[in-house]
Amino acid sequence: MWQDEYEKLNTSEKEEFTRLVNLLLARSFILRDTYIRREKAMKINHDYRFLERHFDLFKKYLAISGWELEKDNNYGVIALYNRYEINRARVNKNITIILYVLRLIYDEGREKLSLKREIITKVSAVVEKMISLGITGKKPANQDLQEAFSFLKRFNIIEKVEGDFTNPETTIIIYPSILFVVTNEKITEIYDLLGMEEEEENWEEDTEEDAE
Repeated sequence: MWQDEYEKLNTSEKEEFTRLVNLLLARSFILRDTYIRREKAMKINHDYRFLERHFDLFKKYLAISGWELEKDNNYGVIALYNRYEINRARVNKNITIILYVLRLIYDEGREKLSLKREIITKVSAVVEKMISLGITGKKPANQDLQEAFSFLKRFNIIEKVEGDFTNPETTIIIYPSILFVVTNEKITEIYDLLGMEEEEENWEEDTEEDAE
């Protein structure tokens, strides 16, 4: 029983357990390696290590409420999923497109740097990729970029090295958690969805031209 394991923790460990349960519920992903801006380097995440040491306890406790906790040792990602597919963050079209593009950039980066789990890119590279793929015809509004990247940062999918998300030169770290958000199956789904929307837009434009 999880209660027996929990009672073996000391007071400070129990407080840490409570804090990390709430952090998991708020962010969905905890990473083994994270970027620390004040040190300008990737560092081992102590939260991940604590979760790793007491993984069975966290898993059993969260399972009571319908949550599944998974750990990928290769990529260093601990992920929380709801068994009933509720309590999920809703994303708009703009965030969906940026997630799709980030996954593509991540895959391209891994091909060049097979040993790295996190990939570095820039805001400008994300926007250029969106335009080159024909997903959008122009740079998204700064507010849309800020909202989308801030949302993804909150869920430990990306991190910025420094600067503002509206600055084209701002460097972004794409964490391996992107693989668990945009799976291979979802890449195809998003691609098909974007393709369908483009066809509908073209059909609407053609209809308007005929009417004129």
